Amino acid sequence: MSRSAAPIDTHDIDIRPLAAGEIPEWSRALRTGFLRSPDVTEAEAADRESYIDPARTLGAFDGGRCVATFRSFAQEITAVGGAAVPADAITNVTVSPTHRRRGLLTRMMARDLTAARERGDVVATLIAAEYPIYGRYGFGPAAWTAEWTVDVPRTGIDPRWSGPEDGGRIELVDGSEVRKVGPELFERVRRAQPGAVDRDERWWQVSTGGLRVDGSPWTEPFFVVYRSADGTVDGLVSYKADDKWGDGKQPLNTATVNWLIAATPEAERSLWLYLCSIDWITTVKSGWRAPDDLLPLYLPDPRAARVTTLADWLWVRVLDVERALTARTYAGQGALVLEVVDDSGLSGGRFRLEAAADGATCAPTTATADLTLDVSDLSRLWLGDESVVRLAALGRVREERAGAALTADALLRTSRRPWCPDVF
Repeated sequence: MSRSAAPIDTHDIDIRPLAAGEIPEWSRALRTGFLRSPDVTEAEAADRESYIDPARTLGAFDGGRCVATFRSFAQEITAVGGAAVPADAITNVTVSPTHRRRGLLTRMMARDLTAARERGDVVATLIAAEYPIYGRYGFGPAAWTAEWTVDVPRTGIDPRWSGPEDGGRIELVDGSEVRKVGPELFERVRRAQPGAVDRDERWWQVSTGGLRVDGSPWTEPFFVVYRSADGTVDGLVSYKADDKWGDGKQPLNTATVNWLIAATPEAERSLWLYLCSIDWITTVKSGWRAPDDLLPLYLPDPRAARVTTLADWLWVRVLDVERALTARTYAGQGALVLEVVDDSGLSGGRFRLEAAADGATCAPTTATADLTLDVSDLSRLWLGDESVVRLAALGRVREERAGAALTADALLRTSRRPWCPDVF
């Protein structure tokens, strides 16, 4: 008869920020957790050392071996209404398979979120690889993503289409040009998109081949810029194409979008029509888009675009209820008293929200609550995508006053869905 292994005493496992010289060992544990070869090259370690903050990079060490990893960094996220909110972005979370179910993630998460709250971050954010993990730490799925596959021959696009009809123009450019014009365009776009997060210079360097970090060959994608009639850059797309031919030497190639950003509907429409008009391209894969993206409606036959992926994407964790609720705008005018339950002790309490067209106030109160909800559900409501009525039907939100859920939806929900274009 086999015997169960003796449980590991986690108190002997030291969780701490990285010390000098520990990045290679931490990187090995990171690669192990992500099921990649544990071999860490000198180039990879040197690159990682160039951008991580050791004080916000945690490792769990069992003796001299790193067995869990966790990193956070400063981020801005766009709230409903366009305010840039300071966030604690969490990434590189792993626990080695030899040390799972030992509470290591709980200890690392508690340490990081406490520091984030003390630092003044309003929310924490992450992209969850697995759904069940992060709700217990107060996170909720606040923005979703979708991917469309477009059957180009079915779109009904005029085969004579050769460019924008609005006086704009489309140009193929190289990565150096994208690095010049992309950051300013993206700032315009993300300031108007709830759920979008900032991109630093490194993002643009890596995404355009200016910085090659992992030693693998760089394959240059196609970059296309849309300029409006006055020459303003209002759109950019990066895409790649395969080389597939069917019987009879018929081209059956697919264009896959890496990313597409547009500041105007005209720019967005023109870029999608361009992609669907490239010779030999019979399929376009949209890449990650907002779940209510306009892509299908730009096509003469919207049924040519079918959703092939729909998934939760950006998870949010409210750290400061007062600042989170006053940072965003609201669709109407009204007041709510919220009883927020937070078992961690970071952000719970009873708060009165008063919303109006010219702004909102939120402060602690002793008034009777209208709604009682966990901080994870407040977090999924913050960007306006989720419905309080839905959560009440699931028993996740409790109505203390009849009709309060409807009032909350009228205030909190947005006409367009939030979206985070990035993974981090």
